[in-house]
Amino acid sequence: MSRLHDVPLSALDLATVTTATDTRTALQHTRELAQHVERLGFTRFWLAEHHNMPGVASSSPAILIGHVADATTTLRVGSGGVMLPNHPPLVVAEQFGTLSALHPGRIDLGIGRAPGTDPRTAQALRRTTGPLSVDDFPQQLSELNGYFDGTEQLTAMPAPGNKPDVFLLGSSGYSAQVAGLLGLPFAFAHHFSAENTLPALALYRDRFRPSERLAEPYAVVCASVIVADTDEEALRLAGPGALAWVQLRNGRPAPVPTTQEAADYPYNDLERLIFEDRIASQVIGSPKTVEAQLERLLEDTLADELMVTTMVAEQADRLRSYELLADIAGRSTGRDSSERVKTEVEV
Repeated sequence: MSRLHDVPLSALDLATVTTATDTRTALQHTRELAQHVERLGFTRFWLAEHHNMPGVASSSPAILIGHVADATTTLRVGSGGVMLPNHPPLVVAEQFGTLSALHPGRIDLGIGRAPGTDPRTAQALRRTTGPLSVDDFPQQLSELNGYFDGTEQLTAMPAPGNKPDVFLLGSSGYSAQVAGLLGLPFAFAHHFSAENTLPALALYRDRFRPSERLAEPYAVVCASVIVADTDEEALRLAGPGALAWVQLRNGRPAPVPTTQEAADYPYNDLERLIFEDRIASQVIGSPKTVEAQLERLLEDTLADELMVTTMVAEQADRLRSYELLADIAGRSTGRDSSERVKTEVEV
């Protein structure tokens, strides 16, 4: 039995800016990728929130979600995620209430509890010099839900009656436990916290309480995946993303380099270790190699849905990677959304 053929397949995008492109091109590529994976039978397309990073143009997920939703018809579009400490819950409710009213039944609100950026940028987003803390997250989440449910004193138009599907995101056990206690679906960031995946999912399932939203746990696992015709070609294509990770770890975030720039980069010993560790944390290879690795990941995690993110320098290589992935997962180009195994989390 193939779990890869049975679980919904989704995508996470960062609107990647490379040294050979610009922001406008990156945003156009995001739109093109969303249309591509919709044709391939993917279920969701999520946009990440990152700030003060020259290689990432997805700093405003709500705007990008509207842009992508306008360009697609059946794909669920959402945030992966909105970092709640960065935004007043009222503003998030207004934004996603508007998106849900414009695109009923197609909007997801993935919420994270960490600022997801450096302290200076987080302070600029919050417009305060006070200490940054995630301890207020449960209260912020309760307030956000209250605007959609109409239980807050303020009316966050048009949020009441236009609530998106809410997911909690995480890379550790804290959000896993909160998602379980609230009976919400949980999306885990395996692509940058692989060592925490199994413990966090175990916590989520152990703490899960049925809710009006969800009768049983629903876990989405997000993995970094690059598929090419051969293992060697896939490893070559993985170079730019791994070098971008090295630069980020060195405190020098930059646009994603080209494949040739990554191949020519003079890595020192420490950088080489960071590079190789990053490569090892991803699913990279030919269709046969990737299929085996993803089947093992799904078997280990018992994930209900697989979400993938693919950071390569060239748009054509990214589109091809998703096409090969859809093929090994048993999807077919032009497949109608009604034929998918599962189009959304049951409520």
